[in-house]
Amino acid sequence: MDTYGLIGFPLRHSYSSRFFTEKFEREHIDAEYLNFEIGDILEIRHVILFNQHLKGLNVTIPYKERVIPFLDDISPEAEKIGAVNVIRVERKTGDMYFYRLTGYNTDYIGFKASLTPLLNRTIHRKALILGTGGASKAVSQALTDLGIEWKYVSRSPGVNRFSYDALSQEIISDYTLIVNASPVGTFPDVNESPAIPYPYLTPEHLLYDLIYNPEETLFLQKGKAAGAITINGEEMLRRQALAAWEIWNNAAQ
Repeated sequence: MDTYGLIGFPLRHSYSSRFFTEKFEREHIDAEYLNFEIGDILEIRHVILFNQHLKGLNVTIPYKERVIPFLDDISPEAEKIGAVNVIRVERKTGDMYFYRLTGYNTDYIGFKASLTPLLNRTIHRKALILGTGGASKAVSQALTDLGIEWKYVSRSPGVNRFSYDALSQEIISDYTLIVNASPVGTFPDVNESPAIPYPYLTPEHLLYDLIYNPEETLFLQKGKAAGAITINGEEMLRRQALAAWEIWNNAAQ
């Protein structure tokens, strides 16, 4: 039986596990999907060595960037983005110690494909990306490729970055696409939301939350109350999962 899995910490809730387990049952695929909650990226070696039928991994917080030094190769797209969320595992038959790891980024694919149909190119010309972790890098690359100007938002200002405290009505009015790429608002912390000035939101805004649990975060609730278009991360995750499956099972990759 082939094995696939997810590495991250903590793994409170795994969309990937549910998605692939249901896929395997529905399509009668002889495979299993396991969650590997590891407290240190060094533990990836144990995951690979002690799961001899492992063919692929998804990577989530906080290892999308930290995993890169452990890879033997990385796709041009993932290298450009600077983050990996999918690993293809290849082994030499009969040798448990020989394996080759190749990293990819399907977050980019999922985000871009799910965002594009919602865009109004006249209105959504500038974007704020809340958070600066691995997921935000895929978001920023997708926005660049869509021709949308963007800036990060974090606790402190920096190059191409606003601080939350600096977000004025003028900035919010100018940046009508706001993407939450931070974990703020994820279950069980459902009463939290990124510290943006919500009273300045308008019906022209589009709020995208990469979080999918809960289905509607407080961030999205506040956006909807202002009349904004809102979308959560489930469609992005579904699309990136399908892309990961193609990578794991396509010998030409």
